[in-house]
Amino acid sequence: MKTFKLVSMHVWDEEELVDVNLEDGLIINKEDEKSKWLLEAVLDKKFLEFFSKLEKMDQEFPLQVVITKKDNDPAHFMTRISSINEFDQHINILLEGSLRSKRNEYAENLLDDLVSQGLSGENLLTEFKNKMKSKQRLSSSKK
Repeated sequence: MKTFKLVSMHVWDEEELVDVNLEDGLIINKEDEKSKWLLEAVLDKKFLEFFSKLEKMDQEFPLQVVITKKDNDPAHFMTRISSINEFDQHINILLEGSLRSKRNEYAENLLDDLVSQGLSGENLLTEFKNKMKSKQRLSSSKK
């Protein structure tokens, strides 16, 4: 098993990407035969209702995370909530999931996102370069 720092997390809720502010987090590659990962996130208690709803649905949902350093490309997972633990001011969420793609598709997804926003020519190139440097989360693509 390999353990990494979870830097940021975004959850797809229907057609909206929800930015989940992490207090702390870890991600563990279990390196098992099913290629499963464990994600542990410590969050503000304001996210309890949101994650409780996802837990009750009892199905996988897409998740986008950045691992180790904030300038790394986002990794995309299909996850399911294993447990939610409530504390005084925080909650602890344990998720299990699979990496959606071993190949990083951030540049392709970013380009698709920018084109869908109507950008082209020099504006497209400028915005693409800026967002590739900042690794800003994508708003309109679940890939």
